Amino acid sequence: MENIDLDNSSLLSDRLIYTGESDTPTHLHLCTYNAQGEENHSSKNFINISQYLNANKVNWLQVHGMKDTEMIREICNYFKVEFLVVQDILDPNQPTKIEVHDDYTVIIIKLFTRKTADEELEIIELEQQQICIILGKNFVLTFLEEETEFFCGVEKAIKRDVLKIRTRTSDYLLSVLLSGIMSNYITIVNNIEDQLEELEDELLTLSNNQDIGIQIQGLRRQYMTVKKGVMPLKEQFSKLLRSENSLIYRSNKAFYNDVNDHLQFVLQTMEICRETLSSLVDLYISNNDIRRNEIMKRLTVVSTIFIPLTFLVGIWGMNFAIMPELNWKYGYFLAWSIMIITAVLISIYLKRKKWL
Repeated sequence: MENIDLDNSSLLSDRLIYTGESDTPTHLHLCTYNAQGEENHSSKNFINISQYLNANKVNWLQVHGMKDTEMIREICNYFKVEFLVVQDILDPNQPTKIEVHDDYTVIIIKLFTRKTADEELEIIELEQQQICIILGKNFVLTFLEEETEFFCGVEKAIKRDVLKIRTRTSDYLLSVLLSGIMSNYITIVNNIEDQLEELEDELLTLSNNQDIGIQIQGLRRQYMTVKKGVMPLKEQFSKLLRSENSLIYRSNKAFYNDVNDHLQFVLQTMEICRETLSSLVDLYISNNDIRRNEIMKRLTVVSTIFIPLTFLVGIWGMNFAIMPELNWKYGYFLAWSIMIITAVLISIYLKRKKWL
């Protein structure tokens, strides 16, 4: 029987371990706001931040860096987040999901960034960062593995009170964050679709670009990365729209419907990309077969021309005692003339048949 380490079992131990690779030190940024104004505070210690939390305001706490697991525990204990959710926050390999609890809603979602893997071949790879968002009655927590400026636009919108965001509840802030993430998805899938269309045009022109196969494989990896991160939302997102979800007010449901529309667009574009990828692979294989047939055709033409000449040379190369051509003064020139004429006639014939 396999031995089980009971001390390290996630179900039998309260030990927290960050399983990611980011070295970003854990630090906090708190934004509290209401209709009268907003305040911002930053610290590397939750005790210093907690004194600025206000139950009469919306509290948006951004946690960057997961290395300090005890601080993560302290934050989650303060907001009464369950231990299993804390474990999910510290595991960057968690699948995309939405969990609705009695007092809060947990959203684990992926954020994608494009990175050039090979500038010469123009191969782009996608890096993903896990974002965990927890929505409460008057707070929103965002946990990110690394420092990012992705939500800077939301911070500026709160500061400028764009669309009177400071007069709205915490669930509206969540819809704004999700809308930004959906915009990230739309940008990524549109870029993949555009690159696939360019490759399709190149393949239809029977281009001799030998790197097309590598580019197709690179786009396929991008597609699979996005699919793994986005596809679970197809079934999960409806949990936010259910009437029994008391944390999302009916007045803000329209904003979530808008986010859902963006999600559906992303899913439809991904389906188009899937079909395009499949057709590109078939087209690439077909083009390779066409090139192979062209090569075989050229070799066949060359063989067709030289086989009769080889036949003639073979006859004149036999060492029979009686061969009239060997003793004739013009035999050598006659042999060359016959072979040249034969080659020319065969070439003319092949050209008329459009084989040459």
